[in-house]
Amino acid sequence: MIDDYRKELGITPRKVSDAEIVERCIYALINEGARIVEEGIAARASDIDMVYLYGYGFPAHRGGPMLYADECGLYNVARKMEEFAAKTGDAFWTPAPLITKLIASGKSLT
Repeated sequence: MIDDYRKELGITPRKVSDAEIVERCIYALINEGARIVEEGIAARASDIDMVYLYGYGFPAHRGGPMLYADECGLYNVARKMEEFAAKTGDAFWTPAPLITKLIASGKSLT
């Protein structure tokens, strides 16, 4: 059924690496977290991390998605999201304005 649906839409399946799966999951959290901070729903990025660590069980040794973004480098995270946007044509992957602003000013989320 999936193969038929792919053919109908003209989608060619491809191998997706473990790293890409992790990036797509975590970078989506990071981007949404940046939007939440930007909108004033959370006061700071560490508040987002606390919710993920203690509310959702994010791996404690990673420190939360926002800290993870800083460890990876915001520029690298944004560049990868832009690659996803180009591949999918989905505006969902457009980096949040806060991320772009922090990169331009050489600052981090945390």
